[in-house]
Amino acid sequence: MSIRLSVLAKKLGLSFLGSDYDITGVNTLDKAGPGEISFLVNPKYSQQLESTKAGCVLTSESYADKVGCVLISSNVYMDLAKIVTIFAEPQGCLSGISELAYVHPEAKVDETATVYPFAFIGAEAFVGAGSTVFAGCYIGEKSRIGSGCLLYPNAVVMGGITLGDNVILQPGVVIGGDGYGFAQTPAGHMKIPQIGTVDIGDDVEIGANSAVDRAALDVTRIKRGTKIDNLVQIGHNAEIGEHCLIISQVAVGGSSIIGNGVVLAGQVGVTDNSEIGDGAMIGGQSGVSGKVAPGSKMIGTPVMPAGLFWRVAGVCFPKLPELFKRVKKLEKELAAVKIAAESGDANE
Repeated sequence: MSIRLSVLAKKLGLSFLGSDYDITGVNTLDKAGPGEISFLVNPKYSQQLESTKAGCVLTSESYADKVGCVLISSNVYMDLAKIVTIFAEPQGCLSGISELAYVHPEAKVDETATVYPFAFIGAEAFVGAGSTVFAGCYIGEKSRIGSGCLLYPNAVVMGGITLGDNVILQPGVVIGGDGYGFAQTPAGHMKIPQIGTVDIGDDVEIGANSAVDRAALDVTRIKRGTKIDNLVQIGHNAEIGEHCLIISQVAVGGSSIIGNGVVLAGQVGVTDNSEIGDGAMIGGQSGVSGKVAPGSKMIGTPVMPAGLFWRVAGVCFPKLPELFKRVKKLEKELAAVKIAAESGDANE
């Protein structure tokens, strides 16, 4: 596709300086060609403005005089997202309900929904208006899929699950698999049936091969606007607040409560029954156990305030080898003093 720069500027409500012509795509400063629009978000790449071949650059007003053709933005990253959305081609090539899909006679699929071949929709399940269910998806009995949802290939929604509107499940997501519940007995581990459910709010996106476990008795809940990356595990009965960012390989233990606007960086582990307050940010590879106050910036295992962690990691850790040598030397000197003292006592 192509779009006139002046039309693009008007659509985004941005100031436009330079020649007006058709733009056919988006690319980075170092790779964009004359027919593409590029962007400057991070000032460390500003030197590339001198050599870029991009036909136009999206940037802030402070860099507007550095290029011949520019869209001026007060929030470059947000407007970049809007531009990429305009040029992004949606996945898929079909519409309607494929004859090769299995839709149970007691299921209800809105006439505007799309269901690809080899999808399965169980009894009393519901798929809302404009939703798309790609090939290999499983929607269990009595589950409800809201309007405008995207279930990419091989996503699984087990029975009795609720997805709000505009939910995106990337390939391989599993919603409502059994929570990890076992009772130890003399004969071995006895499975505890997980008979709760999962409730996913509006505008939630869950990345590829992530899992949200069914509650043991009540509900596992992910509230609206939260974005979950690939390879994330959400345990049974956990509650994730609104507009959280949960990055790859995070594991949230059962019955934990994550507040609104929380950021969990990659590989954070949250133990069962922990509580993280609104707006907290937890750095990568941290281990959280217990409570984290709202607005905290924490990192480490066990987790600690970020400032303290970096003082320890940046100042103390590099000195440990030298400190170890000094301690060994002091131990030898102390041992020699003790021997000398004991020899003196023996001679008296």
